[in-house]
Amino acid sequence: MLCLGRATAKAGCVNRVRLVSAGAFPLLGAAVSIVVAYFLRDDHAIDGHALLRPMGLVVLIQAGHTALLSLLWMRYRPFRAPERSALPQVSVVIPAFNEGPMVERSIRSVALSDYPRQALEVIVVDDGSRDDTFFHMRHLRREYPHLVRLVRFTGNRGKRAALREGFKAARGQIVVTIDSDSEVEPSTVREMVTPFLIDSQIGAVAGRVAVLNRDSFISRMLEVQYALAFDFARAAQSVYRAVACCPGALSAFRRSAIVPHLDEWTRQTFLGRPVSHGEDQALTNIVLRAGYDTVYQSTAVVHTLAPTRYSQLSRMFTRWDRSHIVEGLSFARFMFTRYRERNRILPIVSFAASTLRIAAIGYVVVGVRSLFDLTLGEVTRATVALLVGATFTALYYLRIERSFRFLYGPVYAVFSLLCLQWILPWAMLTVRDERWGTR
Repeated sequence: MLCLGRATAKAGCVNRVRLVSAGAFPLLGAAVSIVVAYFLRDDHAIDGHALLRPMGLVVLIQAGHTALLSLLWMRYRPFRAPERSALPQVSVVIPAFNEGPMVERSIRSVALSDYPRQALEVIVVDDGSRDDTFFHMRHLRREYPHLVRLVRFTGNRGKRAALREGFKAARGQIVVTIDSDSEVEPSTVREMVTPFLIDSQIGAVAGRVAVLNRDSFISRMLEVQYALAFDFARAAQSVYRAVACCPGALSAFRRSAIVPHLDEWTRQTFLGRPVSHGEDQALTNIVLRAGYDTVYQSTAVVHTLAPTRYSQLSRMFTRWDRSHIVEGLSFARFMFTRYRERNRILPIVSFAASTLRIAAIGYVVVGVRSLFDLTLGEVTRATVALLVGATFTALYYLRIERSFRFLYGPVYAVFSLLCLQWILPWAMLTVRDERWGTR
């Protein structure tokens, strides 16, 4: 028995080391980038002034933020359901617009969940689709008559209106929202509910977003990027109970925390214009402002369609950056108040890092002339630093997925540098543009 206890403890120690090593990869990547780009000079001297150049400042900010996220990630643990706990009534809301056959796959994936059938309902809202989306919805309604409920708009009203209708129609204490181009795993709904069973202070839960289609160069790159941007970052934020955005692809909300604010949410404006994008981050802000915690559940997985063309990708990132700007300012309005009893400092630090990123972009634009003065050696070091740092960071994906597709991580880093850096400045200039930008 003693030997068994020692073996168990040893196995736990090994697992702990493996866990820490995965979280350390992004930190190592940031550190190596700085060393290669700014300290290993041609004359082997340290050039501190390089750190004050526009690109140097961007790297320092990103490295510091990555270091903080790495340390927090090492403390993250997914929530485990208490034994023999009573499961609450759950409503899954799926807004759909011109989704075609994909909406059928989305509904069926929820219907096949291992959640008790008597405690589950699926509400699908057709937001005025002009294709055969409603035909596929009715097909699933006939297949699961006691589970699926349909709502149909005569015209397109937008995703917020569709979700609002779903929240109002929901009977469940917990409302799970899923995009109609996504499929959940059988255990996802149960895993999304688990955090609510453990802590009544939790108001929203973010699920893990993975790529469903891996059939193009862009979607394969995004598969690795999603793991870093969503799984790694949200796990770190979950440690201080303030996930900044519970994603539209998969989130769960305590219905009582959302319903009183539905009118305010659907009528949101920015600089005098209605806001139609960023509905997921806006809902997250509502939950945080009400004093609830927002957390991440890595064991709840949704597989969603990722862009396969550059035009789709650039529109998606433009929409995300606009939302980040608008909802970042919304969060700033209450982040210094006593909106919660604890963990108020780290959300401010995270906000500051994101804001500095926007400021650094402006700094780079101002200093863009200096880029033409770079020597071949400086360009080479910068390129090597980018690839080495991105490779270390991508090892996080290798550790959690055990796939050589992690090599798409460094490729994405170069692709982002060459093809995506214009998006944030453009989003800042067009932030008042309320068009959805996907269809």
